[in-house]
Amino acid sequence: MPPSAFRRQPELTDAAAWFSCAAGRAVLCSEAGSLREAAQERPGQARLLLTPVPAQGDDGQGEPAFLRLHIAAGQGFEGGVRCGLPLPLASECCGVVIVQHLADISAEPAALLEECARVLVPGGRLWLFALNPLAPYRLRWRGAGPRPAEPFTWRRRLRAAGLLPESVTQGLGPTWSVAAPADLQDGAGLRAAFLLRAEKRRAPLTPNRTRHAVRWQPGIPAA
Repeated sequence: MPPSAFRRQPELTDAAAWFSCAAGRAVLCSEAGSLREAAQERPGQARLLLTPVPAQGDDGQGEPAFLRLHIAAGQGFEGGVRCGLPLPLASECCGVVIVQHLADISAEPAALLEECARVLVPGGRLWLFALNPLAPYRLRWRGAGPRPAEPFTWRRRLRAAGLLPESVTQGLGPTWSVAAPADLQDGAGLRAAFLLRAEKRRAPLTPNRTRHAVRWQPGIPAA
């Protein structure tokens, strides 16, 4: 990986820091069951998990079936490998890619999704976990860096990246109390987060845009 490509990314730790606090951890822990489900998809193929923070304790997220990358203390990612974006992975090498809230803090989420689509095999699936901007829980991340969007916006971005999103999102996570409910519901509703899955098309409906180095939106450091 050329050093310049690694340095192009601003620090993400400020925005990612919210997911290390109790309120953020509750959201991540509520998604552990869905991560285990994703780990069982497309057996025998590589799986990539991009997350804001490293696993802490036994929260169900440290699935050995994944190449897991989290935000590094300075810039880029660390975990299974230390790298920046674009990812040092061959095109069409992963059967499953999970973006766990990194798109919530990206200044160019469309470019991030294009990179994920690049590494997916045809017919592979992207699992996108995103914060719900309509949830009362949004008051707990206000001013901390994340910039969530509604499911409609994510579907548009996924289609632009050559992915076919599902028509129904699944709501998960707390509504207001700091807790980690394990159940899912149809539609985001008032839940803190939602899951939207999308499949890679064998032939994109729209030409891929020229890929840019992915920039990120730094957040406000936690007090």
